[in-house]
Amino acid sequence: MVASVRVQKLLRRYKLAIAAALTILLIQGLVVWSLRSLEEGEAERKTRRSKLPDHNSQDPKREAVAWERQNALSGRSGARWNSRLERTGATAASALRRGTKRRGKHTIRVKVPQGQGVAADGVPPHDPSSSRNFTDTRGGGEGAARLPPPAMPGEPGSVEGAPQAPSSDFVPKCNIMGKDALSALHRAGSRQCRQEIGNIVCQHQAGQLMPMALPQFCPLHGFSSPVQTADELDNDLSKVENPVRVAFVLVVHGRAIRQLKRLIKAIYHQDHFYYIHVDKRSNYLHREVQKIAQQYPNVRATPWRMVTIWGGASLLKAYLRSMQDLLSMQDWNWDFFINLSATDFPTRTNDELVAFLSQHRDQNFLKSHGRENARFIKKQGLDRLFHECDNHMWRLGERTIPEGLEVSGGSDWFSLTRRFVEYVINSQDELVVGLKQFYTYALLPAESFFHTVLGNSHMCDSLVDNNLRVTNWNRKLGCKCQYKHIVDWCGCSPNDFKPQDLIRIQQLTRPTFFARKFESTVNQEAIDILDTHLYGHYAPGTVAIKAYWESLFERADGVGSLSDVALTAYSSFFRLGLRSLESSQTSLETCRYEPIGYPVSVHLYFYDERFQGYLVRQEVQNVGSRVRETVELWAVPQATMLLENNFREFERLKNLEVGTEWDPKERIFRNFGGVIGPLDEPVAVQKWVRGPNLTATIVWIDPAQTVAASYDISVDVDAEYTQYKPPLQRPLRPGSWTVRVLRLWERVAEARFLVMPLAFKGREPLRQEEDSWLHAGPPGNLYLEQGFQQLRSVLKLPPQEPALQEAQQRAQLVGKPLEAWVDRTVGAFWVTGDLCSTLPSPGPCPSLGPCTKSTWSSLAPDPKSELGPVKGDGRIR
Repeated sequence: MVASVRVQKLLRRYKLAIAAALTILLIQGLVVWSLRSLEEGEAERKTRRSKLPDHNSQDPKREAVAWERQNALSGRSGARWNSRLERTGATAASALRRGTKRRGKHTIRVKVPQGQGVAADGVPPHDPSSSRNFTDTRGGGEGAARLPPPAMPGEPGSVEGAPQAPSSDFVPKCNIMGKDALSALHRAGSRQCRQEIGNIVCQHQAGQLMPMALPQFCPLHGFSSPVQTADELDNDLSKVENPVRVAFVLVVHGRAIRQLKRLIKAIYHQDHFYYIHVDKRSNYLHREVQKIAQQYPNVRATPWRMVTIWGGASLLKAYLRSMQDLLSMQDWNWDFFINLSATDFPTRTNDELVAFLSQHRDQNFLKSHGRENARFIKKQGLDRLFHECDNHMWRLGERTIPEGLEVSGGSDWFSLTRRFVEYVINSQDELVVGLKQFYTYALLPAESFFHTVLGNSHMCDSLVDNNLRVTNWNRKLGCKCQYKHIVDWCGCSPNDFKPQDLIRIQQLTRPTFFARKFESTVNQEAIDILDTHLYGHYAPGTVAIKAYWESLFERADGVGSLSDVALTAYSSFFRLGLRSLESSQTSLETCRYEPIGYPVSVHLYFYDERFQGYLVRQEVQNVGSRVRETVELWAVPQATMLLENNFREFERLKNLEVGTEWDPKERIFRNFGGVIGPLDEPVAVQKWVRGPNLTATIVWIDPAQTVAASYDISVDVDAEYTQYKPPLQRPLRPGSWTVRVLRLWERVAEARFLVMPLAFKGREPLRQEEDSWLHAGPPGNLYLEQGFQQLRSVLKLPPQEPALQEAQQRAQLVGKPLEAWVDRTVGAFWVTGDLCSTLPSPGPCPSLGPCTKSTWSSLAPDPKSELGPVKGDGRIR
């Protein structure tokens, strides 16, 4: 009893302290429980994310296969791709606007990347151990190697994620050390490539790969003494007694045959020689170059081909092989070796070039980097070991520069004497042999190999610090690490010339004879200006001066070279064109046609620097007469952007566009027609003029009225472009999408774009059971890790349920109903501009004129890009 009373007294005396202690214990318990829940949620997120494909792989075909496998195994489980925001002039971080969270996940936030480090660009040497990058067209096939996965993001040359254990499908000959080598082994796609990497690293670790020291033969002690300059320019060819003859080596790729013909037309002279190497992957261009070689005895295509990637050892290998070939041609007596690409164009006439080189016939023209050597070596990555295989340059570790060697470099465009070329190819002295070995495993070797050989040789006094060209550098735009998917390094690329850039050529005091880069799909006017400056205007009335055509597909390429979305689009364009022809001539049975097979050819068509549409040529059969002929169709894109004028500060906004293959250097979409499929990754780009700082909201809405994404962008005073690719889960729902720019949820601008339903999967007609997932939209109808359904009322969207039901029904379509759906969606974004027939005379349908007389047709005359007979002065132009 006494004890009970004492307890009651103690409780009354210390009741506040006890209450406080209990409260603290309760709070601690809640905190521990909360932290445990967060840890479990984070673990769950990591587990889910580890199963998702990587947005940065940049290999659509591989991603499509991976996506298909994943859906087959897991019942169309979702996926999330990483992305990043890249904006010119934008400073503030952007965030996806807060929406309905799924499974307790945090709101996604996307940060603006900080300034990226940039390494100087160069070109590496030939690689004897990688024989698969070589094709002899006289006796072998042209297998295209599979592209490897991209390099990891990060600082210049970084290989984040290393070290990792190499693949177990081969055993290295040594214990490989170093994170770069281990990372390369982990990322390399083929066993052959991993074996090559392993062998090279083991040799390097054993000290058996690189020369330790090399001799110095230059009496001027290398580059410590100033090199010569050649500033004088006397272009009077009549004063030259023995004019030099030039061997032009053109290393080309792509499909721009008309621009290549303009270049050849501008530099051609019967006294010179033209040796053309076409990239192993560019079969169409190779076929066309072979036709050119048949026209002129002094034009030849290399009988061998290789893949010449940016920064790869293969480019130097191609140059050395070309030099060897040229020296062995007894019927080609040349004095200078000049390398060009298809994006070059002359700035002076042939007579001026010959007069200048004849006065400097013993001098070699190479442009130096113009910076301190140690800095150049670091920026160029010459102190790192590289190897090219699987069409990728792998960084394998560090190395030292051979003792006694004075390294230099700069531009990989040069003009070299025959004497120096003979020394490089034929000499067996320790310097040349050692440098060939050293640059076999160098990044960007063609930007340094010839400089270093010449500067350390007995001919060092022949070096002139001028490569006779002007390059349109804009490093703010051109240095964005755009090659990291093929090279474990960062590099730069020059911009295309536009008319306003040509003043740079006029302002130069040093002699220059060539300029780069030029692309007719970006700006043809700059080429026209130079061409007219050199050789005068074409005759009045000459057609197609402002027109440009570029091939996208030819039947000889094989239908397998087309993506499913491209084949779907081209086939739909053609059906719609035939339907419009039939409807315009309802009383004529002779104008009813049905398409046969696949397209014969597809071209891009530009006029006056604007994309005008696709030209699709295909065989048809007349429904009445059953006679076959070939028809070309012009498909014209329709404007899909709406700009409001109600908001003064948003008068800065001049354009809103959505597409794929955004080129931040030229600020254009390389997918010119905006043909987008369910597995693509569209990016929204806004164009601005100078004005006040502002913040805009961007909203993406899919065809079923689902708000797919919402985020803010901050626009600086000087911003010209803002761009962002939201990490949308795929497949995207096919149909008409909308992207809106909003100010305080009021519409400022709106653009529609089409995600095209696919009529083909693997170039075969779509099958309902296996392929319907491609049209079903993202798993759970969520494009991101959170939904934005609460924004529907703010955006005043129509009811979603009917649209969603209709979308689900369409996802099951195959055959003719699927074709009809494709044509309806395509017809809302494209119209038929015209049609023509390839028949030389009018056919059964009076509405089909001959293509040769249709100014828009790819078969129309194009005098500026046609190579004719050699004239009396030895030229074509």
